[in-house]
Amino acid sequence: MWRYLVGGVAALLLVGAGWLIFNGEAHPDAPLNAVGVAQSGGASPQTDTDVASLPEAPARSREQKRFGRYDKDRDGRITRDEYLVPRRKAFAKLDSNGDGRLSFDEWAIKTTTRFADADRDRSGAMDAAEFATTAPKRKAPRPTCRCEDTPKQED
Repeated sequence: MWRYLVGGVAALLLVGAGWLIFNGEAHPDAPLNAVGVAQSGGASPQTDTDVASLPEAPARSREQKRFGRYDKDRDGRITRDEYLVPRRKAFAKLDSNGDGRLSFDEWAIKTTTRFADADRDRSGAMDAAEFATTAPKRKAPRPTCRCEDTPKQED
């Protein structure tokens, strides 16, 4: 029975809090610095023209940011050469002898190296234990909050 009573009181408190939040005396058109100047005893708050003259950062979408990374000369167009720069860099990393050709061994160097490292007994074949070492490493999930640790105050 007491659960219903506590639930009812909690529901009433939530309704009351919601009413206070949505029917509050907020003034969204007031300049932000007017409150700070009034509290500090300043002579006059900033005018609307001062607030309006502040520059605003443009909101860029993910696709606009991606476009900006490819458009190296910032002319608003992505040429074929600009588009292929990441592929050329990846090719240059794989072309170990620098001849401009990619052999199968150069292309598969990462896999070949992984196999050679896993094949501990150098038999040319992996058993189950050796194969288990080739499992891809999973990245740790990113933290959801990038909060700074607050220093503990000593009493």
